[in-house]
Amino acid sequence: MTEQTKRKYESTHPWIKFLLDLDRVSHAFWMMLGECQSKIEHLAGVPLRPSIAEELQRLYLAKGARATTAIEGNTLTEAQVRAIIDRKLTLPPSHQYLEQEVKNIIGACNGIGKNVFEGNIHVCSVARIREYNRMVMEGLKMEDGIVAGDIPTATIVVGAYRAAPREDCEYLLKRLCDWLNSNDFAPKDEIKIGMAIIKAIIAHLYIAWIHPFGDGNGRTARLIEFDILLSAGVPAPAAHLLSNHYNLTRSEYYRQLDYSSKSKGDTAKFLSYAVQGLRDGLQEQINRIREQQRDVAWRNYVHEAFNTTHTAQELRRRQLILDLSQKTKPVPRSELVLVSGRVAEQYKGKTGRTLARDIKALEKLSLLNTGRIMDSEGRFIGMGYVAKVSLIDAFLPVRAKTKAPAKDEATPPPSAISTGTPDDAKVE
Repeated sequence: MTEQTKRKYESTHPWIKFLLDLDRVSHAFWMMLGECQSKIEHLAGVPLRPSIAEELQRLYLAKGARATTAIEGNTLTEAQVRAIIDRKLTLPPSHQYLEQEVKNIIGACNGIGKNVFEGNIHVCSVARIREYNRMVMEGLKMEDGIVAGDIPTATIVVGAYRAAPREDCEYLLKRLCDWLNSNDFAPKDEIKIGMAIIKAIIAHLYIAWIHPFGDGNGRTARLIEFDILLSAGVPAPAAHLLSNHYNLTRSEYYRQLDYSSKSKGDTAKFLSYAVQGLRDGLQEQINRIREQQRDVAWRNYVHEAFNTTHTAQELRRRQLILDLSQKTKPVPRSELVLVSGRVAEQYKGKTGRTLARDIKALEKLSLLNTGRIMDSEGRFIGMGYVAKVSLIDAFLPVRAKTKAPAKDEATPPPSAISTGTPDDAKVE
């Protein structure tokens, strides 16, 4: 190619090379990426109660929509975004543009999800990128000369960063789409999700570098990222995690974006930063799901404990222990019958002797434990009751304690190794 036929971006933005250079990433990156793929596969295969699955979808849609707009300055809280999803939010006219920004992301994510779940798997195209920009900017005021989905003729400068030359943007977007659709990002099935994670992050980075539109480039990049992940089989709650990570670490996000261009296209640090955040977010989701599964196991255990008869007495005791298990702190004896409306109804007209017999029966079944009640300043004020949910931990696989011994400690004897059996001491 002669000097005369070179495009302007080659001198202004030489780091836009459309090359997947993974030689610079560390071994830690590959370990984290493998961990992400493994966690995603496990998340995708975990059955949940319908109500829990729906709640998880809504929770992370709220987190994702809030995150991708908050990065751009939207000040609505996660609770307000959740209220928008549930159609329960009313804002004053001066704040309704904030609601519109969030609604645009919610609508776009739901639309992408509908397409993917109907079998329209992601194929990157300039038309699709333009459409995503129109989605994020729908109904919002823009500066003169800016049209959603169109590449403006005026030079775009964001902070200290000057976007790619306007005359090259269409060409760059086409090159990007051809590259993302190429064999560079077409792995074997066993590493499909891992490669999709890399593809999604690289797509995000290149849209940020090119910065083709007058507004909404970051939100557009994050929608493309979400689409790629969802199309690769990543569950929807997990596909929102990168946006959430960028928002939670916003200053680092911008620092990493800035470095990626100033370093003339070193993508290794941004990839590592993004994958580490994804890994941490996936672990948080797994912890949430683990708690739900623990609750299901506990409920099944309680039902089995009362499986012999179905008298009014046993139904009352079962309801008491199940509803008490939703409390995180010991409940005083005087408040036990008030742990829920259902329990209060069961004990209506009953005497204290009935409650005493029920407590004794639940203790005999090893379902109830006592615990110390502390005030807000950590002072002991009395004893209360807690459901012995820790009993479920006895059914976890046996494993050794992982805490490293102090330098002056000898190797612990076999008797000091955890058997997974719960401690029967009273709960603090």
